Amino acid sequence: MGHKLTLPKYSIGTGDRFAHQAKAQLDACIRALDHGVEVAPVWNKSNREHMIIGSEPAETRRAADEAVKAKGWRLPYFVDADHIGEQTMGRFLSSSDFYTIDVADFIGRAADAEDIDRFVHATGALEGKIALRGTDEAITITKDDRRQAAAKFLAAVKVAGTVYRKIEAVKGRGRFITEISMDETDRAQTPAELLVILAAIAREEIPVQTIAPKFSGRFNKGVDYVGNLPQFDREFVQDVAAIEFAVKQFGLPAELKLSVHSGSDKFSIYPAIHRTMARFDAGVHLKTAGTTWLEELIGLAEADGDGLALAKDIYREAYAHREELCAPYATVIDIDPARLPSADIVQRWSSEQFTGALRHVPDAPLYNSSLRQLLHVGYKVAAQMGRRYLDLLESNEAIVARNVTENLYARHIVPVFMGKPK
Repeated sequence: MGHKLTLPKYSIGTGDRFAHQAKAQLDACIRALDHGVEVAPVWNKSNREHMIIGSEPAETRRAADEAVKAKGWRLPYFVDADHIGEQTMGRFLSSSDFYTIDVADFIGRAADAEDIDRFVHATGALEGKIALRGTDEAITITKDDRRQAAAKFLAAVKVAGTVYRKIEAVKGRGRFITEISMDETDRAQTPAELLVILAAIAREEIPVQTIAPKFSGRFNKGVDYVGNLPQFDREFVQDVAAIEFAVKQFGLPAELKLSVHSGSDKFSIYPAIHRTMARFDAGVHLKTAGTTWLEELIGLAEADGDGLALAKDIYREAYAHREELCAPYATVIDIDPARLPSADIVQRWSSEQFTGALRHVPDAPLYNSSLRQLLHVGYKVAAQMGRRYLDLLESNEAIVARNVTENLYARHIVPVFMGKPK
């Protein structure tokens, strides 16, 4: 089989919707390495994003490879086929070496009754009180608890197994990273449910290296976490402890770790994530996405002139088509229409006013989270502009790249992986 691909302890998913910022993103990881911390870059782009942009997975791979070569990066890096399923995996097989298998849509689907019976019988080790290291109290799992959790999650895990084996048949065992995503669902999984899910993954013989559960609270696109911080802290600790238990109990890969989806800009939970990682000596995969596209816009607006004019035109179009743009993201945005300035008002803004409203500094006087969320989902507008947008990105490369690198390094990598204030 040869060398098994292993995701390093710390990794960051970096979206690059227009495939122009791979070098700037990699610079953020290089800065971390200069401070003694290895954070593996994982360039992620979903099928939906490729469809909206009109791009191909091979472009993401090419941009990543070229950045790595240009910057002399000699450590692991990956290209993630983000949120794929059986119907969409095919176009990613030649260019990706990381697959986020999204089975959220199958949670709650009826599993075969005999499968449930077999599973409940085979998981007797999860009966009774289970002490998870580093948590305040033991969790109790009854036979009925296992049956209920299996009824909710077993069908989803079996779908993940089917997709995994189809990828393996092409790529070969150990030649790609597998992540299983269950975060886009109605409520957070309990630690007991996570243990049942991990037991089912082990029985499917999926060598999962990261898992994305659902956490309590709102993980909206491109803005800070909204929710009960102590509750998130408790859930994160319990999930890390559950993974540690499952690795030993079920023989899952030793490198298995949590993946935090829509993790970009969740500033208020970063201290809790870092504390728990340090306490358990655990890794994490922080998945960011549209943050880079917003930093492109900020860079163009900061450049003034044609760049600012373009940024204003993008806002005008996004404002005019806001319902259409927001519909696919309705569950992960909270926009207050009353907080959206009209396109005519934005047209009169200075460079400082535009960047002040858009740049994610929550306590800054001009910051506007509704405007930021609208532009986050408005990348389709830039895609439709074609060369006008890309040419300005290229002619303003230095100022755009500076914003991209600074955002990823100072606002994300430093607080999560290095534990210093952002």
